[in-house]
Amino acid sequence: MAITNVSTVNELEVNNVRAAIEHRATWFSLLLDEVERAGADWEKIGRAAIFNCGVFHGHCKFSKTDDLKKFASEFANDLVRKVFEMDVKEMSDDEFVVEFHYCPLVSAWMKLGKDETRINTLCDIAMDGDRGIISAFPEFKFDLQATIAQGDKVCRVVVTKEKK
Repeated sequence: MAITNVSTVNELEVNNVRAAIEHRATWFSLLLDEVERAGADWEKIGRAAIFNCGVFHGHCKFSKTDDLKKFASEFANDLVRKVFEMDVKEMSDDEFVVEFHYCPLVSAWMKLGKDETRINTLCDIAMDGDRGIISAFPEFKFDLQATIAQGDKVCRVVVTKEKK
């Protein structure tokens, strides 16, 4: 596995947001390193905390809706699309498919010298935040199909609306 994570968008506002996300990913990683050194289950603790953060954001940051298009437009707003170099592949009433071509979190972990296995685990823990967001919308289902941290060219997220 070889991680490739190269940005192509270079704009001041985008770079400032990326720097903030990298900062968050750095302290997140270093905090989990200390949790591990203390002998606690760093992955279990990290997953619980990040999932709960996602749940919080799902309830507070996003509009309450069962309209997948409305949710998708908030999840992948213009700035977020630029920061993660997102390509929305589909946005319909039943399915939202988005591919991320760049990840500032992976960038931070690579700068810290984390190995690919650790980066992959940190990435999946970070995705628990998105899983937590989606859990605030019981009619939506989250499917992470590919990640840059696993050596894929993109992170591919599919959110579907369950039929009743």
